[in-house]
Amino acid sequence: MNRVTRLAALRRAAATATSLSQTGSLQQAAPFSSSASSHWFSGRFGGNFGSTSPASHYLPSNGVAGTMFFSVAAATSLSQEAHAKEPLQSQIFKEVVLYQYEACPFCNKVKAFLDYYDIPYKVVEVNPISKKEIKWSDYKKVPILTVDGEPMNDSSVIIESLFKRMHPEGSPGSSTNTEDEKKWVGWVNGHLVHVLSPNIYRTAGEALESFDYIASHGNFSFTEKLVAKYAGATAMYFVAKKLKKKYNITDERESLYQSADTWVDALKGQPFLGGSKPNLADLAVFGVLRPIRHLQSGRDMVEHTRIGDWYSRMEKAVGESCRVTA
Repeated sequence: MNRVTRLAALRRAAATATSLSQTGSLQQAAPFSSSASSHWFSGRFGGNFGSTSPASHYLPSNGVAGTMFFSVAAATSLSQEAHAKEPLQSQIFKEVVLYQYEACPFCNKVKAFLDYYDIPYKVVEVNPISKKEIKWSDYKKVPILTVDGEPMNDSSVIIESLFKRMHPEGSPGSSTNTEDEKKWVGWVNGHLVHVLSPNIYRTAGEALESFDYIASHGNFSFTEKLVAKYAGATAMYFVAKKLKKKYNITDERESLYQSADTWVDALKGQPFLGGSKPNLADLAVFGVLRPIRHLQSGRDMVEHTRIGDWYSRMEKAVGESCRVTA
C-alpha cells in the first residue's frame, strides 16, 4: 500500500469515527556547491560541502568520501497530522531521483524537504570511491537531484527550485519566505554546518561510528566498504581538527550545545520557526541534524540542550520517508 493510499485510508477511518461518535455508537477514544550551502566533501571525497568547502583545502585527491493495531483514535490522530502537513505534491513531479551519501547532512536536508512535502523520490547511493553512479554528470558532488530528467545541484538551490515550482509567484504560499526564514536558512549554511564536522569526527571512535553506514548502503564490494570506512574516517578525523582551528572552535561540544540552544531561542516559544507548522528554516536545521541524531554527538546534543522537544515535533511533522524503491 503506497503512502497516498495509506493516508486516504486513515482519513476514511477518521471520518467513520467522527460519524459513529456523533450518533452515539462510539465513545470518545482516549523519528557541504555554493558558499552559502557548503557541503562536507570535495574533489575525490565527493561530498557536496561546496566549492569553498573547508574540507576541500585539506583532503587528498585520492581520498574516500563519507559523512555518513491502529485503533480508531490512532487513525483519527494520524489523519489530523496528515492534514496538518502540506498538500501532496506527487502529481507535480513525475520522477524524482536523489543521488546521495546516506550520512551527508545536505543530502538529508533535501530529503527532509521531500518527505515533508510528500514528494516520492528514488535514491541512488553513490559509491564514494568510483562515483560510478554519477559519471554521467559533470558535477561530481552530492546531492544531485534529477526531476523528470533535469539535474539540479546544491541543496539550497534544489530546495529553492522545488519550492518555486510548487508555489509559483502569486499563488497561495509563494510569499511565505520571510526575511526571518531566510536569515536562519543562512545561519544553517554559514554556521551550523561548520560546527558539525568537528563534533562528528571529534575522536577516532566517533569518526568510525559516522562511517558505519557504508557497511549497509550502496552497491559496494567488501573491500570498498573497508577502505571507505577506515580510510575515510581517518582522513575526516584530521580534517575536523583543521576545521576546528579554522573556525576558532575551542570546545566542540560546547559550540554544538550553544548552536542548538540558539536555535531554540529563535523559536520564541512557538512550536516551529514557521509558527504552527515548519518553514524552510525548520526543515534545513532538521535536515542537517538528522544524520547525527543517533551518533554520539547527536545523543549528547539532545541530552544537554533544549532542542529535543523541537526535534521530536519535527520528526512527527516531517513524517515517514517518501522514498520509493527503484
